[in-house]
This record gives sequence, structure tokens and C-alpha cells, in this order.
Amino acid sequence: MTIYYSLTFLLLAAEMVTFCLLVFPLPYTIRKNIFRFLSESLIVAKVAYALKISFIFVGILFMDALQRMFRVTAEADMLKTSQGMQDVRTESSVAARKFYAQRNMYLTGFCLFLSLVLTRTFYIILDLIHTQEEYAKLKKATANSKNTAGKEDQSKQIEDLKKKLADSEARSRDFENLKKQAAQQATEYDRLATEFNKSNGLVSDKKAD
Repeated sequence: MTIYYSLTFLLLAAEMVTFCLLVFPLPYTIRKNIFRFLSESLIVAKVAYALKISFIFVGILFMDALQRMFRVTAEADMLKTSQGMQDVRTESSVAARKFYAQRNMYLTGFCLFLSLVLTRTFYIILDLIHTQEEYAKLKKATANSKNTAGKEDQSKQIEDLKKKLADSEARSRDFENLKKQAAQQATEYDRLATEFNKSNGLVSDKKAD
């Protein structure tokens, strides 16, 4: 295997390990910190830029391997249909070339495919984390609004009770004042009635013999 296909294989292995780490069940806090670091770090951004360039070269290798496979397959079919193909070494050589062409095509193809899967998985999990954060904020805000509304209702009820109590106390004071005024008016009425009777001689003074 040539050096660039060996590097492609190492890149494919690294992608497989990264994918396993992405889908590994981690606690929410740890996962959030890891993805926040990966999405905000400048070093990770530079590494991602370098990987994009490397995937361009992997794409070129994939196209070259695909062309080689088509060419070797056509050559093998042509040799099979020819009448003079009786050499075992030629058959082995063609079969080996076909095998290497297919191997290189699958290697580079899976590397490109897994890069797309990794990118999509990363952004899906990142969106999920952001959605969970927004849900937590919304839940907290809803709880705070409920508590505030409950406190406002309690304050309103207390104010209503205070007003009712003040009205009751005012009515009680008015009733006491009315009772006092009625008693004073009754006493005054009795006094006036007694004086009136005395002035008209309606009161008889009887002395005992």
C-alpha cells in the first residue's frame, strides 16, 4: 500500500474512533462542555480546516481509484473474451490489479462517506444540546413566572382582606357611634318628657300622711 493510501487508512480509523466517541453515552454536562469546546475552540477550527483540505485529496484519490477499477475490470473482461488468454500469471496479475483497485476505491469511498456522517452527527448533537439548553431556560422562566403570579395573587388576596377588615372595623365604629347617639337621644328624650310633664302638672306629688 502506498503512503497516501496508508494515510487514508489512518484517517478512516481516526474517523471511526471519533464516531464512537460522539455516540458514546456521556452525562449531559460533560457532553455539553466537550461540544462547546469543539465548536468554539480556534485550534479545533484550524484542525477542521486542515481536514477539509485532506478530504479534497481523498476525493481525488477516490476518483482515481474508481477510474483504475473501471479500466482494470474492462481489461479483465477483454482478456477473458480473447482466445489467447491461457497464462496463469497474466490472470493473477489482472486479478491482483482489480483487487487493489477495488480496495483503494472502497477505502477512499468509506473515508469520504464517514466524514459526511461525522459532520452530520456532530451538528445534530450540537443542535440537540442547544435545544436542551433552551428548554431548560424556558422551564426555569415558566417556573419563575408561576411563582411571581402566585405571589401576586397572594398579595392581591391579602390586600382584599385588609380592605374588607378595614370596612368591617369602620362599620363597627359607625354602629358604636349610632348606639351612643341613640342612648344620648333616649336620655335627652326622657329628660325633656319629664320636664314637659312637670310643666304641665301631669306629675302628681303625693306625700304620705
